[in-house]
Amino acid sequence: QVQLFESGGGLVQAGGSLNLACAASGRTFSSAAMGWFRQAPGKEREFVAAINLNGAGALYADSMKGRFTISRDNAKDTVYLQMNSLKPEDTAVYYCGAGRVQFKKFLADYWGNGTLVTVSS
Repeated sequence: QVQLFESGGGLVQAGGSLNLACAASGRTFSSAAMGWFRQAPGKEREFVAAINLNGAGALYADSMKGRFTISRDNAKDTVYLQMNSLKPEDTAVYYCGAGRVQFKKFLADYWGNGTLVTVSS
């Protein structure tokens, strides 16, 4: 079992930056791929980014490439999502997930409760 706790959300103006963090406890963090998803009001949850066990490989949704960077610190059992050049359409609840990558797709087995990001225009 893995427990995930997101933090770092908040209100930011368009063009600004936020750095989300997800702290994990429970099973060994370094044995799981980690990822971020988001869900905007009235929309389905969508994939944002994922990172493999040792942090050497990452996947991104096309709309986030070049603006978002996922990283992890296995010594701190924490995964991060640095978000730059934020747009109002990035407004959503951002969820951290722990799981695995299969055929270049991230599959989450565990979820956090989410952190709200609001980008004002």
